Amino acid sequence: MSKLRAEYGKEIDLILAQYPPDRKKSAVLPLLHLGQRVYGYVSQEAKEDIASIIDVDPTHVMSIAGFYTLYHEKPMGKYIIEICNDLACALRGGDQLVEYACQKLGVANHGTTEDGMFSIENVMCIGSCDHAPVMQVNLKFEEDVTFEDFDLLIEQLRSQSVTGQEPLSVVDRVIARRN
Repeated sequence: MSKLRAEYGKEIDLILAQYPPDRKKSAVLPLLHLGQRVYGYVSQEAKEDIASIIDVDPTHVMSIAGFYTLYHEKPMGKYIIEICNDLACALRGGDQLVEYACQKLGVANHGTTEDGMFSIENVMCIGSCDHAPVMQVNLKFEEDVTFEDFDLLIEQLRSQSVTGQEPLSVVDRVIARRN
């Protein structure tokens, strides 16, 4: 019996119950979410456990985990900063924003700070080309991001980590600057 199945059997059964018994491999995405929640990322152990649960070869689970950017195959920071550097964002400073963010936080692209607070990743197309450059932090969307916006956001996230308060969105920050 897999570790995931042993510790989260009830949750797994609830997930599997949503699919016909002969189609349980369709549960791979919610099981990957569960594995990531449990391990903090989709570990090799989680992938093997999931493959065992849905009776597929582990390479099937690995290929799906590797395809979707929401699944992380290595430990990530508390705040995952994804910066778009697709063409529209690159033309409006996305590449420079990735460089700036990495330099500011002292990490390489696709790296995590030593304190485990931040991970930086460049991604392709977040879907707001008209407001480039864009990024998302733990799936919270930020548009028209400047270096100053980035600095303020990092400050707010560090503060939030201590106080537990939500950081301001880019819209809130723009309004605050105007006042």
